Amino acid sequence: MTDLSKPESDAIRARQRSRARVMALLLGAFVVLIFAISIVKIQLGYG
Repeated sequence: MTDLSKPESDAIRARQRSRARVMALLLGAFVVLIFAISIVKIQLGYG
């Protein structure tokens, strides 16, 4: 593994944090969507 300078390392970490936030938001949205679909199905009697 190569030694990265501090600014390069910070830039990589910032990109990783950004990607992690996007993935967390997408996962959260997916969970909310599945929950909402489940509630609707239960109310309609399909559950």
